[in-house]
Amino acid sequence: MIDPADEAAIGEQLGREPRAIHAVGHRCPCGSPDVVTTEPRLPNGTPFPTTFYLTCPRAASRIGTLEGSGLMKEMEARLGEDPELAAAYARAHERYLEARGELEQQTGAVPEIAGISAGGMPSRVKCLHVLAGQALAQGPGVNPLGDEVLALLGPWWEQGPCVGP
Repeated sequence: MIDPADEAAIGEQLGREPRAIHAVGHRCPCGSPDVVTTEPRLPNGTPFPTTFYLTCPRAASRIGTLEGSGLMKEMEARLGEDPELAAAYARAHERYLEARGELEQQTGAVPEIAGISAGGMPSRVKCLHVLAGQALAQGPGVNPLGDEVLALLGPWWEQGPCVGP
């Protein structure tokens, strides 16, 4: 059960009513949620593969700037050149699927997204928001490219909470 105050904060961050929140996946150092863990199926029945959804608008904005810089293409090229990085990224994909599998045990299987993680894993880089969300929710060392994104963001929370009074 998610705390109503967290749900309200997430709604404010997103600018809409949140859907299928299972839990707060990570809290920003400012105290607000910045990643939610979402159920693998939305209330309307739509499969939803993005288990770790970044909600902080400041972090999301900074990541959007990184995406616009061409960083995703650079990261994807490195996957083809660095077998150790590619293997670590493939392990991140597996960890993502394991986390979703645990949710599916509670909420029901979603066969439409079986084997599909998010963000382009295990071989592409499509969304830095997803990679950062996984890195925050599952911790450092799980997704090497997510860790890199977080390092490039800098302390997005220094201005204080992105929502609330």
